[in-house]
Amino acid sequence: MFGYVRYDLPNLFVKDVALYQALYCGLCRGIGACCGHAARAGLSYDVTFLSALLHNMTGTDIVIEQRGCFGHTVRKKPMAKTDALTEELGAFNTMLVYYKLADDVADSGKGRGKRLYFRRGFLRAKKKYPELAELVGNFLKTQSNTETSDMVCLDSAAEPTARFMETISDHFLKGAATEHTRALFYGLGKWVYLIDALDDYEKDASHAFNPFVRAYGAKSREQLMSENGEEISFLFDTLFYSIREHLAFIEFHFNRDLTDNVILRGLPLETARVMKGEPRPRMSVKIS
Repeated sequence: MFGYVRYDLPNLFVKDVALYQALYCGLCRGIGACCGHAARAGLSYDVTFLSALLHNMTGTDIVIEQRGCFGHTVRKKPMAKTDALTEELGAFNTMLVYYKLADDVADSGKGRGKRLYFRRGFLRAKKKYPELAELVGNFLKTQSNTETSDMVCLDSAAEPTARFMETISDHFLKGAATEHTRALFYGLGKWVYLIDALDDYEKDASHAFNPFVRAYGAKSREQLMSENGEEISFLFDTLFYSIREHLAFIEFHFNRDLTDNVILRGLPLETARVMKGEPRPRMSVKIS
């Protein structure tokens, strides 16, 4: 689930690169405050994007301060000050990492050491945010039940993740939630599930559930895209159209250049990369 939400750097303003870096460091601090320093190893760009999006939608001001940390002890750098929203997103990040590792152990029997490494942080997050932990746990059960059922298509397989993101948006936005915010997060959740499944096509083809394997049965991703590329491209284009339509009706309290860049440019570019079977480039938000 991690690693697919990316920006389009050539079309991102320098100010927004700096903001993203500050939010990334702020989320790291939020994880440390809520879950302990060890859990910082699971820091995710995907949840950093959620931080930018949710701060803007709720009108929660981002306070930037010059600070050092264990990773930057000599030279201080701009970091977003930890607030209540950032801490809870840090807990959310840790929960997702822990459950992802638990799923890896269940699938392959490997990764028990990594799961143990995040266990204490996960338990701290669960204790502080029981409602959020329940939402994440219920989602994983629903997703598992869906993937083990006999009648599964692309839409039904992606539905639990889409509904989960819709529910998560309500949880964080509270009174700021609207039908358009729910639809936006629903679309983002559906995209994340489908792009992850498409990217893992060959890895999942022999032993794990994959809705694209179930739907098309091609022996390789190359064959899949050769025979069904237009249909799969249409699936994602339709999804992006829905996301754009609902995004236009959402009120943002601050500058939306960063989030628009990710949603309107970054996600389609990442989709094109996965459809071509290209390797994932290393992502960085560092500026000189």
